[in-house]
Amino acid sequence: MSRIELIAVAAACSLLASSSFAQAPASKPAAEPPAANDYAKPETWLCRPGRDDACTVDLSTTVIAADGTLSKEAFSANPQAPIDCFYVYPTVSRDITGNSDMNAGPEENAVIRAQFARFGSQCRLYAPLYRQITLTALQSMIAGKMMPMDRNLGYNDVVDAWNYYLEHDNKGRGVVLIGHSQGSSVLTQLIAREIEGKPAQSKIISAVLMGWNVAVPVGKDVGGSFKSMPLCHEAAQTGCVISYASFRSTLPPPANTRFAKVPGDSMLAACTNPAALRGGSAELHSYLSTARAGNSSLEPPPWVTPAQPIDTPFVSTPGLISAECVSNEHGTYLEVTVHGDPKDPRADEIVGDVVAGGKVQADWGLHLIDANLAMGNLIDVVAQQSKTWVATH
Repeated sequence: MSRIELIAVAAACSLLASSSFAQAPASKPAAEPPAANDYAKPETWLCRPGRDDACTVDLSTTVIAADGTLSKEAFSANPQAPIDCFYVYPTVSRDITGNSDMNAGPEENAVIRAQFARFGSQCRLYAPLYRQITLTALQSMIAGKMMPMDRNLGYNDVVDAWNYYLEHDNKGRGVVLIGHSQGSSVLTQLIAREIEGKPAQSKIISAVLMGWNVAVPVGKDVGGSFKSMPLCHEAAQTGCVISYASFRSTLPPPANTRFAKVPGDSMLAACTNPAALRGGSAELHSYLSTARAGNSSLEPPPWVTPAQPIDTPFVSTPGLISAECVSNEHGTYLEVTVHGDPKDPRADEIVGDVVAGGKVQADWGLHLIDANLAMGNLIDVVAQQSKTWVATH
């Protein structure tokens, strides 16, 4: 991503998270409202089971031990997975209009690889295209120029895709909802408006809402953003929510943070550590990208010294990263600690910060790699939840 695109991603999160955005009226509709998408058409989906698409990609990983030893980890999807996953992607579209079109670009395909395709080891994968608010619109906003956009269009698309999935694909299977940033915002609305208190709630195994501020009352697990879906505290628990925003232990949320806080003295932002749902610190099983795009404006450092060629799209670094849900005066968040050791040949640091003008933007934390940081842990949780679901249904 370029510097301006990274700033736009950050602005998207700020805009979507703000109460003023949530309560503001939609942009003035056109004379003819946009036609609804037909999710019976294969091209309206980035991922569906049983075909070659954005989810059938190389997810091989180089595992880098602390002593510098490299090994390869292959990936295999499970076409017979007993549950489904339904994913809504974050702000990625570079279309020149306020809302994206329904043609997948390299950015939509890239975020599927980074955040969703790996769940194919546990789920049948469903990822609809939707007409989200674009990076272009947000860049225009940064420049002080508002361009036409429909703030409800993308949400309505996801509702239509969800309803199509329920009617034609679900067939009584359990489903995990997965989102990040704008995608988590849309799913939060979907759960509150279309799922809670309705028959569809009985199908929800869990909701993974990364990079978003899910509100819960202080000392409670439910009663803020959701009326009946609590936070997850056990890997085998179902019908629950996992949500977090990640920040470095060396750079906690500042006073102007865009994540980790919600309005109201009696409410706080949910934090559920995928590596330790009961609480405490635990090692993260990260899958970090070996490429620059989608992670930060900084190039990843050489993973080992002396440098060795790495030809996989991901690396895993056992023992390097841990996390714990903590609070400071500015919010509740997933505190990420990097345990670099200058004495060993493995890299001592990771990238993933938003950087503008050569300066790390502390108010965004590690938003750009929220999913990468805990991907392996999330896969493990979904695997256990799947076993519980199958055993009880």
